[in-house]
Amino acid sequence: MASKSKILFIGGTGYIGKFIVAASVKAGHETLALVREATLSNPDKTQIIDNFKSLGVKFLIGDLYDKESLLNAIKQVDVVISAVGHGQYQGSIIAAIKEACNIKRFIPSEYGNDVDRVHAVEPAKSAFASRAEIRREIEAAGIPYTYVSSHFFARYHLNTGSASVWAYSSPKRQGRHLRRWKPKSYITHFSFKSLHFFSLEYLDSFA
Repeated sequence: MASKSKILFIGGTGYIGKFIVAASVKAGHETLALVREATLSNPDKTQIIDNFKSLGVKFLIGDLYDKESLLNAIKQVDVVISAVGHGQYQGSIIAAIKEACNIKRFIPSEYGNDVDRVHAVEPAKSAFASRAEIRREIEAAGIPYTYVSSHFFARYHLNTGSASVWAYSSPKRQGRHLRRWKPKSYITHFSFKSLHFFSLEYLDSFA
């Protein structure tokens, strides 16, 4: 049986973080979340906080930019997962991990395109460059790490629509059906065009 980790989440109440925290608990890991005191009483975070409490997540009061609380939190775990938002500097986490000397794995906040391989234009180019700088800092610090690149989701920026079902009738495709995406973006339009040879049963096999 695989051993379980003691994991600290920084930025765990955010857009992506809340899902990773829940997954950590589900996997059986002891899960801790570093949160500001104000976050616990923030009405916008009430549902997330209540869900974490029901899952058994332990809260540690602290701040990404407060060295003492950050270091204290890191010393209590063996894995650190960052889910901080864009624009929040992760150098303080790297420095604290290096000082603590007890972390077996650090996963920085990326969860998008592989910043060392993407060829972007502005303004994305500058954003990717700052993420790449964090990678170099991690490597220079000599701490164990894993980069998670889930690549890009069009739905994050574009309305990709919802699915509907309609009949396709032709001498060659008689009796077959297709899924059609509402053409609210060119991405979904071309997705539909690329699928027009497949039957509904074939598409459902991937659902």
